[in-house]
Amino acid sequence: MDWADSFWMALGLVLVIEGIFPFVSPTGWRQMFTQILQLRDGQIRFCALLSMLGGALVLLLLS
Repeated sequence: MDWADSFWMALGLVLVIEGIFPFVSPTGWRQMFTQILQLRDGQIRFCALLSMLGGALVLLLLS
């Protein structure tokens, strides 16, 4: 499997995982986004940074 195939498989997996919560609980998904809209920019950036670092750590551990 080459790099492009791995990329598209990873993107597909992200889309499947991202779609699970709104499919299972649309009301909960909507409430979660209402709460996210109330966060300050710094809080959102910090959560995004933690997410990126966690993803990078997983990639490092798997490679």
